[in-house]
Amino acid sequence: MAPLETRIQKRLHVSLYALLFLTALLGLSVVLEGCSDQCETTAEYVYFEPVYMSLEDFRASVEVTGPKAIESMGRIYFKDDYLFISEPGKGIHVIDNHDPRTPNQVKFISIPGNNDLAINGNILFADSFIDLLSFDISDLNNVQLVGRKENAFSVYNNTGLQADPDKGILTSWERKEQHIEIAACDVALQPWGGFYYEDGIAVPHYAAKDFNSMAAIAPGTGSGPGLGGSLARMTLNAGHLYCLDSYLLKTVAIENPANLVAIDSLQLGWDIETIFPYEDKLFVGSRSGMYIIDVSRPTKPDLISTYAHVVSCDPVVVSDGYAYVTLRSNNFNSDVSAFWCTGGVNNQLEVIDISRPERPTLLATYEMTNPHGLGIDDNMLFVCDGDAGLKVYDVTNKLKLDENMLAHHPFVTALDVIPYNNVLMMISEEGLYQYDYSNKKKLKLLSQIPVTQ
Repeated sequence: MAPLETRIQKRLHVSLYALLFLTALLGLSVVLEGCSDQCETTAEYVYFEPVYMSLEDFRASVEVTGPKAIESMGRIYFKDDYLFISEPGKGIHVIDNHDPRTPNQVKFISIPGNNDLAINGNILFADSFIDLLSFDISDLNNVQLVGRKENAFSVYNNTGLQADPDKGILTSWERKEQHIEIAACDVALQPWGGFYYEDGIAVPHYAAKDFNSMAAIAPGTGSGPGLGGSLARMTLNAGHLYCLDSYLLKTVAIENPANLVAIDSLQLGWDIETIFPYEDKLFVGSRSGMYIIDVSRPTKPDLISTYAHVVSCDPVVVSDGYAYVTLRSNNFNSDVSAFWCTGGVNNQLEVIDISRPERPTLLATYEMTNPHGLGIDDNMLFVCDGDAGLKVYDVTNKLKLDENMLAHHPFVTALDVIPYNNVLMMISEEGLYQYDYSNKKKLKLLSQIPVTQ
């Protein structure tokens, strides 16, 4: 007979194996039960069918007209006392802003699929779905389309769909009276919140009522360039145009506006969304971090470093060795792109030390409500905090911004700003607002152009 100690060890081994086996069975049953529960759980979706325009009709649709009412705000750009505001998917409003107290709408440049713009000298560059356009605006009474680079952009909408050579350009979504009830385990849910279904997309039932078909097809001085907002996806630096396209930073030679030439593509990340120029660098905001790019050789941008953060929407501005970044979590609205802004991050403002661009360092974090764009002039930082309005901070002490708020205007849904020469130009869901900020602690409203619902 084996010694008592040996028999006890064998029994312990058998008991241990039995325990492990039972644990494995229990774990498997939980997994299977979870899968079963998931497959038995259904969700309701609403079907939206794509509406296409032929490539021929699309490229013949550009026209310049008199001023039109602004129905929604996209990007903002300032050049030579004129404001240029894009209306997502429709075109660009031109506003004479020589006197910010009495801005005057003068023209509307109808551009199908437009979202972004940049201006160099007398040439305005604008996207139009998959194409990049150039306009001569030296005479605003006679704006001329002078160049079109076809197929400059690959993906031109939040759902990741591309132009179909047979069907043409996807210009909108048409809601169909077709409700889809489907098991959760049968859904290949996309980052924008819905999924591809038949020839179109399915949107969660709770979001369908406010679904914005135009938002869903959007990509969510003198002789030099003008000033763009912090939400821009294209910008100018060192005589070149830089555009974000899906996961690429594209460099475009613009010496001849009639013949735009793509000369370089730098691969970044799938989630890049904003671009901001500063000195010989570009700062690209993405949903997962900030890229710092050297453009001292303008034709060959070079990635210096990446500052990572949790997944969120991420505009950025830069001044005097510091980057200011707003992080926004998923607060769903009528823009399907809001689904991309998801993750465990709080809504916040980050101050990042970029004195060593190869190693950006987080300096401070401040709680916000739902921050969007931002702008900086000297030591005044303007933050568009969504429904919480416009907030203004003195950033002299980077570690005490929360103790140095200069002003707060809570009665607007602020989206983006351009501060220049003591005039703050701000776009919001309610319209264009302009403020005199020569008195740092008391902004004075100069004018407003409301959005027409």
